[in-house]
Parts: sequence; C-alpha cells; structure tokens
Amino acid sequence: MGRAVTVATCALNQWALDFEGNLERIFRSIDIAKRKGARYRLGPELEICGYGCSDHYYESDTLLHSFQVLEKLLESPATQDIICDVGMPVLHRNVRYNCRVIFLNKKILLIRPKISLANAGNYRELRWFTPWSKARHVEEYFLPRIIQEVTGQETVPFGDAVLATKDTCLGAEICEELWAPNSPHIEMGLDGVEIFTNSSGSHHVLRKAHARVDLVNSATAKNGGIYILANQKGCDGDRLYYDGCAMISMNGETVAQGSQFSLDDVEVLVATLDLEDVRSYRAEISSRNLAASKVNPYPRVKVNFALSCPDDVAVPTCMPIQWRHHSPEEEISLGPACWLWDYLRRSKQAGFLLPLSGGIDSSATACIVYSMCHQVCLAVKNGNADVLADARRVVNDETYIPEDPREFCRRVFTTCYMASENSSQDTCNRAKLLAEQIGSYHINLNIDAAVKAVVGIFSVVTGQTPRFSVYGGSSRESLALQNVQARIRMVLAYLFAQLTLWARGMPGGLLVLGSANVDESLRGYLTKYDCSSADINPIGGISKTDLKNFIQYCIETFQLTALRSIMSAPPTAELEPLVDGQVTQTDEADMGMTYAELSIYGKLRKIAKAGPYSMFCKLVNMWKEICTPREVASKVKHFFRMYSVNRHKMTTLTPSYHAENYSPDDNRFDLRPFLYNTSWSWQFRCIDKQVNAL
Repeated sequence: MGRAVTVATCALNQWALDFEGNLERIFRSIDIAKRKGARYRLGPELEICGYGCSDHYYESDTLLHSFQVLEKLLESPATQDIICDVGMPVLHRNVRYNCRVIFLNKKILLIRPKISLANAGNYRELRWFTPWSKARHVEEYFLPRIIQEVTGQETVPFGDAVLATKDTCLGAEICEELWAPNSPHIEMGLDGVEIFTNSSGSHHVLRKAHARVDLVNSATAKNGGIYILANQKGCDGDRLYYDGCAMISMNGETVAQGSQFSLDDVEVLVATLDLEDVRSYRAEISSRNLAASKVNPYPRVKVNFALSCPDDVAVPTCMPIQWRHHSPEEEISLGPACWLWDYLRRSKQAGFLLPLSGGIDSSATACIVYSMCHQVCLAVKNGNADVLADARRVVNDETYIPEDPREFCRRVFTTCYMASENSSQDTCNRAKLLAEQIGSYHINLNIDAAVKAVVGIFSVVTGQTPRFSVYGGSSRESLALQNVQARIRMVLAYLFAQLTLWARGMPGGLLVLGSANVDESLRGYLTKYDCSSADINPIGGISKTDLKNFIQYCIETFQLTALRSIMSAPPTAELEPLVDGQVTQTDEADMGMTYAELSIYGKLRKIAKAGPYSMFCKLVNMWKEICTPREVASKVKHFFRMYSVNRHKMTTLTPSYHAENYSPDDNRFDLRPFLYNTSWSWQFRCIDKQVNAL
C-alpha cells in the first residue's frame, strides 16, 4: 500500500576542513542507514566541510574541496537507491549560500539554500553566507564540470522547493529555521508536506536540550507530520561542543532519540513510520485544513522514487517514547569530557597537565578528565574501534586496551600541586588524596625559590623590597607579590607539560588545562597570565554554583570521597601569608561579592542586556527583602567597576568550553570594549537619583 516509510538521521563528529575524515563518516552513516532499511538519509549542517570553518568559507578552496567530496558521494555505489541529503557551501551567481544538496542515484534533485541564518551568540553566519530571500522561488544552478561528468546534468533546481516522491512529500529546514518565529515547516505543512527535515549545527549549552526537543515536537503537534533532525556532535576545532541529540518525531511525540554525549563518531537513527497516521491526525484539525486551502503552494520537484514498499502491511512501525534528559551535573560530567577527548586525540598530544590546588575549580577540572577516562573505557568495552585506536595512539602502545579508568588516567593525566610558603597543608593533602583516587600521576613541588629569585631581581634593580600587607606593605606591593606567585605557576606548568614525559622516558607532550570558572572571569578575579592561562579550559563556561553541584555528583557517582573536604573548605587563592598556619584569605572576601551574586550579575548583564542602571532597577525589586536600595546600588556599582577594570583580561582568556549563555568570552560570544571609563559617571548618577527618590 505504500504507507510505512523508513527514514534515517544521524549525528556525525565532523571536523572543520577535514574533508577526508568527513567523507568517511558520511559514507559510514549512509551504509548504516541502508543496512537498516532506510530510503532517505539526513546529515548535519555543512557536514562535508565541517560547520566551524569560519573565515575559511571565504576561500575558493573550501568550495572546491566540498564539490570534490560531493563528486565522490555521487559516483559511489554506496549512495545508490537511497535519497541522500548532505550539507555544504555553494556559490550561486557569485553569492555564497549555506545549502542542502539532495541527490538520488547519481542525480541531484534539489539544492536548497538556508533561509534564516544564525547570527547571535556564537554564530556569525551572516559574515560568510547570504540568506535565500526568494520564498517559493527556484532558479537554475549551473553545476561545476566535475559534477556534470558524474550526473550528466548541466543545471539543477536551486531554491525554496519541496520534493514530491511517489508516496509522500518532503520539505527541508536548516537549523536556525526551526527556531525562527516564521519557520518554513508551518507553511510547508499546510501545503501538504508530510516529512520535515532539519540539518543542524547546534552546540551544547547547559539546560538547553529540552528547548530543542520541545521545538521539534511542537512543530508537528499543531500541524501533524514527521520531523527528522540531524546534528553535528563533538569538538570541530573551537570552543563549542555540538551535542548530537538527533531525533525523529511524529505528530508531536518523539519516536527516536539519539545520544547527547557520546564518543561515537557516527550515530544513525532509523525509524519506520506510517504516513496514514499523519493524514488521519491532520484530517480532524479543521483550523489547519481551512488554512491549508488558502496556502500559496511550493514548487515541487518530482522524484520517481518511494520511501515505502508496495507490500508493507506487516511492517512494524515505531511507537512514541519518553525523552530522557540529563541533569546539569551529568551534562558537566559528559559534555566537557567528550570535548577534551576530541581535543586530545585531534591535537595528537599525549595527555593533560593540570595545576591541582586542592580547591573546587581545579578539582572539578580533574573530575572532568576522570570522567573522560570513564567514557573512553566504556566506549572500548562497547566495541568502539575508533576510540581504541585513538587511545593507543595517545599512550603510544599499539597493544594497549583501556579497561580501568584509574589506570588510563595515570597514563594520560598529570596533576601538579605547586606549594608556596603561603600554602596550607590542608590543600596539599586534599590535592594528593584526590590524585590518588582518580589515578593521576601526581607531582608535588615548591615554588618559593623561583619567587624569591624573581623578587630578588626587582630588589637588586630598584633597591626596594616589596612586602605583604600583613607585614606592613601597601596593597600595591601585596598584589604584585601575589601575582608573581601566580605567574610563576603558569611558567612551571608549561615547563612540566613539555618535559615531564621526557623525564619519565615517554614520548610526547601534555596539554595544559586551566581551571578558572565563568564567574571569576566575569569579575576578573584572576591574574593575567597565571594558571588561568592554559591551552584549554573545560570549566571556563561553568558557574561556581554548578561546579559545586557537580562535585557533589562526583562524590556520589565516582565515590571520590576526597571531594568532601574540598566541598566544605572556603574557596581561597592562598597567595597571602598564613596566620598561625591557617588560611585567612578567601575568594569572596577578596572579590567583595559572593559567587551567587556574581551569577546573577552575569545573567543580567549578558542575557537580560542590562547596563548599570537597568541592573539596579531589576535588583532593587529582586532583593527588596534582603537589601535596601542604597545597598543594592553599592553592590551594582562595585560589580561594574570591577568588571570594567578587569575586562582587558578577557582578551587573553584561555579558550574555554562554552556552557553558559552569560559567558564573558571575548573571542566571539561577548563582544565588548576592554578599555572602559570605569567611573561610569552618567550611569551611576542615574542610579543615585533613583536611590534618593526611593
């Protein structure tokens, strides 16, 4: 009867400009889809070149190599008898578009350009691409000669059209178009399109996955239909982790769910669904049918092919499932861990080095590396040959099999406690115990000799010896002495990262991990070019509050009992002298604000787009039970002074895993000046006027 259609979607760990690897992963996904009986295969956005090519999109080489990969796909027997939908950049009449290229049996059916471009937050698509603005309009696209020789076609349809097969009608959306208020699937559904596809390049943000799932399900809840979403996964060369979550939905309910975090480079979802379920669902929605009778029709590209079989009465179809979401603590444990593994294997380094202070931030970073080791061992146990091959390359042992996370951790992870005369025995013990429990190769060293040598040079040159405040020195002297300690730790971290394996008779070098959280970066509570300066930082986009919850999760999940004392200790930089052997310096006292307050300031500044005056107006109501208006004004002014004074530090911030929408990442997410008028005279005067009125 031709009712049951079998379709496939996938999540691929593509890598920007890795045309060879990207092609191989595309082929694998098509092979899996065909073996599972699919007649249509959808891939992620720009999967041929990789989503994160950035300014490489300007290069003609990127377009050329994308068409060369397309040529390989078109001419391969592996792509026969299945509609393949792949993503790549295309230059049409000297304008560059982000496109889907849909083909079948060596013939290109349609090139569909993206209509709504993502251009907020981490996305800059309008920098490289132009949106297709001609609704329901199709033009002729003249194919390059290398493609003409394979397809025998001189031109193909290019534009906003849908595919009409023998048994159904398909329409494409690309990533941002699902999030747009006027999504194409609305009008397409009214025009009789029964299967909607969406190829995405959507990255992970804590607590975001549910929004994507809700959008997909709601797309067909009001209008009926089948919705298929593909997404990129993994680190494709920058701060983002694309979090998979490929899915298939029908009539508002999920029928297939892909993993959000996984070390599998290729994941394929296949579902068999009954088209009659779509038609009967739509039949009783009278408001939809009235709107459909007046809709402006889409151009249809006729395809002499069916997604179903003639005799399919006995074919079982998929039933709705309940989507399982990860908790934020699970997201922190898995997302940055997968990102670290991609970075490690693709950078061809031999492991990581982390300055482990015994505090919450560096301990959370260590736990993420330990989680990565768990994921590697689990993937190998489940038969992932790619992960096994990568693990053997990392440890330089072709016979090695990672089975125990602690043992693998010792091979790839070095932790280093860098003591000074201002360090307490408590933090030293905490760091050592945590290193023992996760299995890292742990080093204890003392930096006092190096600090004295550097300060000694200054004293010889100037004839002055700076002192800490507790010994009668000024705040300038004390801060400079703290910064010397912090910066020497950075220098030593890189020295040990380069030569520790050499000293142990092992090949390779280590990547240095940073461990400054998003709140400290926002406030600027870090020394420029200290241990926050590293190769990468897995927690740089995560708040202190979430990190504390993650530490508790690790205590329960990994039985890391060493974390209990770390959780209960007040956060401290340990850069000022001890008093009777005890730490007196604490982070929150130094900052003049709590971490909980910092999170609120960060969200208001970035997400709510609040300047000093707007932030005061919001907080004076939010905190009316605990603060007077004058106290609120004082807190807001202090935050903006400290934020603006320290904003220059963001220009050199270590590349961090993007996890929060209030990240101060200066690279492309949070674009601000780094030389402010830190008096904020006009803004603060507006606040004072309001305080007096209140």
